[in-house]
Amino acid sequence: MDIATIVGMLLGFGLMLAAILMGGGLMWFINYPSIMIVFGGTIGVTLINFPLGSVLGVMGVLKNAVFTKETSSTEIIKKLVEFSRVARREGILALQSLTKQVDDEFLVKGINLAIDGLEPQIIGDIMDIEIEQLESRHKLGAEIFTAMGTYAPAMGMMGTLIGLVQMLQQMDDPSSIGPAMAVALLTTFYGVVLANLICNPVAGKLKTRSTQEILVKQLMTEGIKSIQSGDNPRIVEQKLTAFV
Repeated sequence: MDIATIVGMLLGFGLMLAAILMGGGLMWFINYPSIMIVFGGTIGVTLINFPLGSVLGVMGVLKNAVFTKETSSTEIIKKLVEFSRVARREGILALQSLTKQVDDEFLVKGINLAIDGLEPQIIGDIMDIEIEQLESRHKLGAEIFTAMGTYAPAMGMMGTLIGLVQMLQQMDDPSSIGPAMAVALLTTFYGVVLANLICNPVAGKLKTRSTQEILVKQLMTEGIKSIQSGDNPRIVEQKLTAFV
């Protein structure tokens, strides 16, 4: 679990909630028409811009921003150097029994490709394709949240205009001005909150996560290629340390 993401959201929403409670009641800031306009409108416009499957799959991408455990590059380097020693001493087939100690599916796949006797260049090409696909999925997830962060304030502005029109149409009835003004102001508030406390920060986190994960997988690819080439473990370690 990413503690920074959790703490950041709790801090942002907590301070906002504290300011609301210090200035009055929480119910003052709950308006169902405004919620419908901002949240429903943002989701609707997002569905227009992106395929349904991509939007539905974005929750899996969001999970990567919050719950994915960061892989230690140092630990991966140690493991690959040890694999290199075993391969040099006992042969590449000896790595087959060591794959049970590896949790990362990408690394296991690379080791199995080496065990199958593929050339280092071919192994690199196969693993690079998988890295490119991973990068593409992460990029799409970040783009969806960035788009939602753009649409939410626009939906808020639309709600503000709706509220102002309703208010102006009922100026002769003072009792109706308050609800219409609430729609006008709260839609802007909801749009700003959705964009700046959820969507844009999550998009930024996904981009950072993607960069980190791709770097680790490139490190794994280079390590597997070096092992298959029969490089000295010390050379393998020097190559991989350059990634850190």
